[in-house]
Amino acid sequence: MQQGAKEIVVSKKGYGIIGTGAVGIIHAQAVQALDSAELKGVYSLDRKGAEDLAEMFSCKVYDSLEMMGDDPDIEFVSICTPSGAHLEPALLMAEKGKNLIIEKPLEITLERCDRIIQVAEKAGVLLSGIFQTRFHNSAIKLKEAVSQGRFGTISLASAYVKWYRDQDYYDQSDWRGTWKLDGGGAVMNQSIHAVDLLLWLMGPVTEVKAFGDTLSHKGIEVEDTLTGIMKFDNGTLGTIEATTGSWPGSFKKIEICGDKGHAVMEEDRIVTWEFLETEDGESNEEANEEASSTAGSVKDPIDIGYTAHMRQIGDCIQAQEDGVLPSVTAADARKAVELVLNLYDAAGVGPK
Repeated sequence: MQQGAKEIVVSKKGYGIIGTGAVGIIHAQAVQALDSAELKGVYSLDRKGAEDLAEMFSCKVYDSLEMMGDDPDIEFVSICTPSGAHLEPALLMAEKGKNLIIEKPLEITLERCDRIIQVAEKAGVLLSGIFQTRFHNSAIKLKEAVSQGRFGTISLASAYVKWYRDQDYYDQSDWRGTWKLDGGGAVMNQSIHAVDLLLWLMGPVTEVKAFGDTLSHKGIEVEDTLTGIMKFDNGTLGTIEATTGSWPGSFKKIEICGDKGHAVMEEDRIVTWEFLETEDGESNEEANEEASSTAGSVKDPIDIGYTAHMRQIGDCIQAQEDGVLPSVTAADARKAVELVLNLYDAAGVGPK
C-alpha cells in the first residue's frame, strides 16, 4: 500500500507496547496520534518505566507478557526492547495472535530474524520492522525519481551517518555496546535506517568490502566507526560511512548520483535536487513540502519526532485491515540486517 496514505480504518485497534525508554515513548506518541489505534497498555521488565509511561499515556501496566498476550483488547504490539531481546516477546505475541511491529533491527542475527518470521507466518499475523525514514515525504519523492529513471544511469548511491554519542551513552546501560543485546554499533544501531534506504532505493547488494573499528569509545565491544563499499545487483556502486564519534554530529545523508540527475537528502529534507530534464515548476523547495523539525538523533538519541512512526504504524494497521502486506515487510527488515552483518564480516568485526 502507498506510504503516507490517508487512513480509512474506522474501528480503533487495541495497541500494546513492550519496552519503555525513549523508543517506547515515541511509539506511544505515534499510537496516540492515530485515529485507527488506541493504546491499551504497556509491559516492561523495568516496572517503574512501565508505570511512568502508563501514567503519561493513561493506559494500564501488565504484570507479565502473558497477561498482555491474553488480553483480547490487544490486536497490535510494538516491541521496543533492546535489539537482541526482540525474539522472545515476538514469538509469544505471535503465538497469541497479536500483529507485530518491531523496532529496528528486526533482530541481531539472521537465525533469530528467521525464527520470528516463521512463527508470524504460521500464526497468520502481520509482521513489520520499523523503518520510519521511508515515510518522510522527501524519501518518497526520492524513491519515485529513482523508479521513474530520472537519474539516468546511477553510478553512486551513498549513505553517511556521522553522529555523536558520548561515553556516558554507552556507560549508562549494561546492554549498550554489546554484541549480545545491541547486536552492533554505529551500523546496526545508528545507521540501519540508511542501510534500509539504500536497499529500498537501489535493490539488492551483491558484494561488499569494509573496514571497521572502535576508535572513539572505551569499554564497548562493538564498532563505533565503519566505512564500506558495495556493488548493487543493477551495477551501481555504493558507499556507507558510519560513526558515533563525530562531534557535534550531522544529519543522516543519502546521495544519489546519475548521468542525468543528482539528489541529496539530509534526514527528512532534500537539499540538492538537480536533473538534466526538469519538470515544470520543479525546485528544491517543492521537494521539501513537508519536512519536519527533527534533529535526527545526531547528538541525542531521543531527539526525534514521532510523525514518521505514526505514518508507518498507521500503514501497518491499514494493511492488516485490507489483508495485504505492509509497506515495510518482514523480508525488508531481514534484508537490512543481512547487509549489516555482511559489512561486519567484510570488516572483520563481530563477537569474539
